Amino acid sequence: MAEELRPDIQAAKDRMSSRIGANREMRKLVEYLWHGEQVTHLVSGAYGGGVGLVVLTDRRMLFLKDGWTSQTVESFPFEKVSSVQWSGGMMMGKIIVFASGNKAEITQVPKPDGKAMVDALNNVLAGAPQPAAPPAPSPAPQPPAPQVPPVPPSFQQAAVPAQDPLGAVPSFELVRALRDRGVVTPDEFAFIAQRL
Repeated sequence: MAEELRPDIQAAKDRMSSRIGANREMRKLVEYLWHGEQVTHLVSGAYGGGVGLVVLTDRRMLFLKDGWTSQTVESFPFEKVSSVQWSGGMMMGKIIVFASGNKAEITQVPKPDGKAMVDALNNVLAGAPQPAAPPAPSPAPQPPAPQVPPVPPSFQQAAVPAQDPLGAVPSFELVRALRDRGVVTPDEFAFIAQRL
């Protein structure tokens, strides 16, 4: 029974005109993707002496050759790509990527798939909007925190009776009595009175 591909990979695979030499890479592709990365285009091609899979995601272009004895992975993150070109013949063509001062050529690329991938990547590089996963909703704005006057330092150390017979909430009369006895300073009294 065939393995099920992730929906974005399956959709890109369904748009391919030729899948020769890239089936193993399609099955293994999830292992090479970054967390949350979405595939938009797939095409077969040759790079570095092997035939593999060229992948365009929402973050980069990737060449993947996952053979039984060796693997080749070349990543071209969008921020490192300065330009990309398509050079096509009658049925096949090549993708030329200029990234970080280097030039990479991916050959034996089927013409309709390769041209579509290069066009999509050029749109990304030009800043055109791309169909992608919907963005995460932004959090709702939070109201500003209320401004609370600072607690006077002497109040932070004021002696409060351990057993308050009037309950946990001081009354105005209790605070005034504490002020009159000198336990609470006039500044502390004003602070507490404002709170009550």
